[in-house]
Amino acid sequence: MAFNINDIKSQLTGGGARQSLFQVQFNNPANGAGNVKVPFMVKTAAIPEARLGNIDVPYFGRKLKLAGDRVFADWNVTVINDEDFLIRNALENWSNKINTLEGNLRSFGGASPLLYKSNATVIQYGKAGDILRQYTFYGIYPTDVSTIALDWNTTDQIEEFQVVFSYDYWLVTGGKTGNAGGA
Repeated sequence: MAFNINDIKSQLTGGGARQSLFQVQFNNPANGAGNVKVPFMVKTAAIPEARLGNIDVPYFGRKLKLAGDRVFADWNVTVINDEDFLIRNALENWSNKINTLEGNLRSFGGASPLLYKSNATVIQYGKAGDILRQYTFYGIYPTDVSTIALDWNTTDQIEEFQVVFSYDYWLVTGGKTGNAGGA
C-alpha cells in the first residue's frame, strides 16, 4: 500500500546504519608511532565504492556496453591534529620514505612496493556496538597529505587535515552483513 508509514518501518528493522559509528585503523610501515591514535583521530572516512569500468564496442552507430576492469578509486580520510603532531609526522615520514623530499629516492631499504605498502581497515558498527561490516584495503599508501590551514580569525577549532590513499584492492573481511558478492 502506498504512503503507509508501516511499509518502511517493516523494512527498516535495524533502525538504519549510522554514519558516525565507524573506526579506521592503518599500520604505517615507515613510522608506527601514530598507529595507536589513528582509531581516535580519523574523524571522516568512507566505505569504498564498487566500480566497474566500461568497454564501449561501436557497431553500426550504436555502442554495445561490456563490463570492463574493476577500478579502485582513491580513499580519503580526515585526521584531527593533536599538538604532538604524531599522526601527521608519521604520515609525512611514510610519504618521504616512498620518495624523499630532497633526493627523489626511495629510502625503505629497497625498491619493492611490499616495503612501503600496508593495509587499512574501516569498520562500520551497529548501535549496539557490534561490527556490521569491516572492509580491508590492501596495498595502501598515502599519495597526498594535505595542508593544514592556519588562520588568526579561527577560534574554538582543532586543526585537521586530509589524507588521500591509493590502494590495490579492498575486500569485506568481517561483520555480520556478509561478504561482497556473496563470496
